[in-house]
Amino acid sequence: MLPERAQLQGGLIVSVQAPEGSPMRQNEVIAAMAEASLNNGAVGVRLESPEHIGAVRRRCPDALIVGLWKRTFPDSPVYITPGWEEIQAVWAAGADVIALDATERVRPDGAVLAELVQRARTDLGAVLMADVDSLANGLQAAALGCQWVGTTLFGYTEATTALKPPAWELIPHLRRELPADTFLICEGGLASSEQAVQARSLGADAVVVGTAITGVDLQVAAYRRALEAF
Repeated sequence: MLPERAQLQGGLIVSVQAPEGSPMRQNEVIAAMAEASLNNGAVGVRLESPEHIGAVRRRCPDALIVGLWKRTFPDSPVYITPGWEEIQAVWAAGADVIALDATERVRPDGAVLAELVQRARTDLGAVLMADVDSLANGLQAAALGCQWVGTTLFGYTEATTALKPPAWELIPHLRRELPADTFLICEGGLASSEQAVQARSLGADAVVVGTAITGVDLQVAAYRRALEAF
């Protein structure tokens, strides 16, 4: 059962992920980091892959899980839960909310976002989080039926490569133009508690923080590069 909006308002969702090849990318490690996050006040976790979703669901049966599955295909730049197979797998693994790329980019095998959203809502009754990069794509995702909209892909698509997250300039526009009942999340580039508060002040209902909390590989590498460049 998804918590009431009031319970999530102003909350922190921790993205608990690890890159391919990392020793952190093990079910028990991901589940332990998720439990530690929840024990310390996170309202939910964002997890990648059916395996990790299932591991956390078993360890933390009452957790709010935003699930996705990153898969790459040669005919498309879309990799966050790109098609129906991935949507089904994320849902079956135990996610409460399915996150998916909701940009205007061409999807693998010619899949159509509108059809995927409708099918996920009709066949599964799923709550969907639209990972977007722009105002237009956020509004389109909400119009299609995505109940959550996140700034996850701001700065990470071909159209926004010149922009750097966090999406400070995008959040106020989304808040002003999205339907009032759309849950708006700032995700991407948040590196401190002060920035999380800033996201809230600009209109985000909640924030997702990943690398700054759980990104051991990326954080250590960043410190190393800075010290080597000194």
